[in-house]
Amino acid sequence: MDLACYLIDSNAFIIISKEKSHVGRFFGEVDGSVMARLIKMAMFKRVSLYDYQAMCKMGGHSASSARPLLSPFYGLAAALKWFLTNFLLFLLEFNICGLWHSDRFAEAKPGFKASAQKKKGDILQPCDTEYPSFVYEPSIKETNSLIKCGRCQKMFVTQAVPDSNLLMLVVQADCDCSRQYPAITMEPKEVKYNASVKCDRMKSQKVRRRPESCHAYHPQENAKECGDASQIYLSVSLFLTCLTASFTCLKASTLVFR
Repeated sequence: MDLACYLIDSNAFIIISKEKSHVGRFFGEVDGSVMARLIKMAMFKRVSLYDYQAMCKMGGHSASSARPLLSPFYGLAAALKWFLTNFLLFLLEFNICGLWHSDRFAEAKPGFKASAQKKKGDILQPCDTEYPSFVYEPSIKETNSLIKCGRCQKMFVTQAVPDSNLLMLVVQADCDCSRQYPAITMEPKEVKYNASVKCDRMKSQKVRRRPESCHAYHPQENAKECGDASQIYLSVSLFLTCLTASFTCLKASTLVFR
């Protein structure tokens, strides 16, 4: 039996895995079947979070009407604008200052033009987004289950790591359930408001409060086990070697100039 072991935190993000590409990812994106069963067994609870400072792409408006008649000067102005824009980009990439200071000539960054074109292509506007988050229920210390996926069955075992917010998860890896259980993602979705709801939301904005107390000590923490920076000592032998080398170079340069 092929097994896959994961160490996840209380928000179902992978901390340790055999596959390096899995580390740091949400576990629901890696195995949607096990994550769906953990949610169903109430080991993880889904919580909706909101981002009130998000940026969304503007929806494109398509029209089938004919192009309006424009003045010939509009085309001339557009061509002049295009020429000036590309001329300035050429100067920035060519680094014209290097013509006067050839010793400080620096190669232009090739990614500047690409990033500029990317910014021109995507038009963003402020918006509110909603995205899911998953929180571990600490009252459930361990659980196991069997998932039927067509011709095979996937078994998994979950156990909480004592004195931490981590969980050990062992999954049967030779049974693929991706067809029956799609991946669970945390992709944000734009929240649409009408005029009245948006006004009420702006009025109900809550000011972020500071924590009421500082938690700088825990009775189960041993301060002696924490890392400590080593002290810096002067190496006498290295200092004398550098001093001798400097004196020798200075004496040699004096003899050359004489």
